[in-house]
Amino acid sequence: MTTLNGVSIGVIVALVPGALLNNIMKALAPNFGFAQTVLNFTAISAVLLPVVSALCVGLIGKLTPIQSASMVLATAIGAGNIKMTANGLTVAGSGDVINVGVTIFISYILILLLGNRLKSYTILLLPSIILIIGGGLGQLTLHPVGKITQLIGDFIAQVTHLQPILMGILLGISFALIIISPVSSVGIASAVGLQGIASGSANLGIVAASYALAVYGFKVNSLGASLAHIIGSPKIQMANILKKPKVMLPIAINSGILGGLGALLNINGNAMSAGFGFSGLIGPIAALEQGANILTLLVIFIVVPFVLALISHYLFILKWHFMDIKDFTLNYD
Repeated sequence: MTTLNGVSIGVIVALVPGALLNNIMKALAPNFGFAQTVLNFTAISAVLLPVVSALCVGLIGKLTPIQSASMVLATAIGAGNIKMTANGLTVAGSGDVINVGVTIFISYILILLLGNRLKSYTILLLPSIILIIGGGLGQLTLHPVGKITQLIGDFIAQVTHLQPILMGILLGISFALIIISPVSSVGIASAVGLQGIASGSANLGIVAASYALAVYGFKVNSLGASLAHIIGSPKIQMANILKKPKVMLPIAINSGILGGLGALLNINGNAMSAGFGFSGLIGPIAALEQGANILTLLVIFIVVPFVLALISHYLFILKWHFMDIKDFTLNYD
């Protein structure tokens, strides 16, 4: 869980600047030179995803600076975005996110196994041991993990092409459940490279979950806390949902409906937008850039999820008493 949480934070920190700024800066670049500089900054940020992820895991796991830095070195080797060519080192992209997690996990286990056994020689030996063993194993897993990742992405793309509405329903449900779990929806979407309708449906599944959770608990939470589900992340309800997993049923229903409707309306997205939902307007902006009109976006991203949330609130809480509004109380004390 430490590895998953750290990689999740790393993905968000490294990729969100690009997701928020790149499209605006590309539009401004012909007239404002500084826009290209910002694009360069966000590209560097994305390249550093493996390093940032490893650092986050080290901080969450309360590792020492030497241990964390050693894990960073190994992850840079296992990520796959730094390659040796005839002309020297080349750096491009964010690397394979899944293999980043694999390399960090291997290095983390090695660090825990070594513990304090190296004593005063830790600063001399640990970086080399983790770099060679952790990074080396990460290099070995890079190709097979990359193939598996590609196969998953290709399978989703193929099924989406053959059965877009069915796949839209399944992806909507899947990403709604992922966003309210400890797993990173952004990390998963980036890892398998969700594109097109698949990305749009996954994004809308998160949107549906956001609205549903905001409406379910609006009487027991402040207005700000309720809005935080939509403009922030529904993951803030994770603890409540893990206590009472049955509340995922109405959320899954809403997300499946919205995901399928998104596929029907040809709502598209990209690997970055898929995991964000409404947060930062990343999902709607990606859909707008790929051909959706503003009226459709207003309906699919605001009106329909809100209506679905109200209907399920009435049915599952007021009429059937399947769950209680107190199940969604956020307590920050």
